[in-house]
Amino acid sequence: MTITLITIGKTDSAALQQLIATYEQRLQHYVKFEFLELPDIKKTKNLSEEQQKQKEGERLLKEINKGDILVLLDERGKQLTSKEFADYLQKKMNSGIKKLTFVIGGPYGFSESVFQRAQGKISLSKMTFSHQMVRLFAIEQLYRGFTILRNEPYHHE
Repeated sequence: MTITLITIGKTDSAALQQLIATYEQRLQHYVKFEFLELPDIKKTKNLSEEQQKQKEGERLLKEINKGDILVLLDERGKQLTSKEFADYLQKKMNSGIKKLTFVIGGPYGFSESVFQRAQGKISLSKMTFSHQMVRLFAIEQLYRGFTILRNEPYHHE
């Protein structure tokens, strides 16, 4: 199985880029992992929030293949403990899917077409985080999930 994390916009902070790269490298020991940063929508000053979500959604859906399982990282999604998330990953791997894609939306969230295409929504927290930070949190939780599945000493309960 391949796991992909897609984001809208680049990671601006060099420190965050370095931490993300560290967890990307660690994840490669467990699963084929791809991190895809889609470019920001240009000239958004004259676009409404809805129009911006629509344009981001169109760009995002071009990256999703028919058989991919799409899971949105969304504040209204289901909250899981790290152990529950590890179990979720194991179930997806056991189901025989080829590609599991997690998506972090733009500043206004997801378009209706993206919500309709998604097979699930997961929330990392009830708190709001910057889209820059969520990238790191998502990759770290993927790594943590695989260490839990392998009974490695990274996660403590």
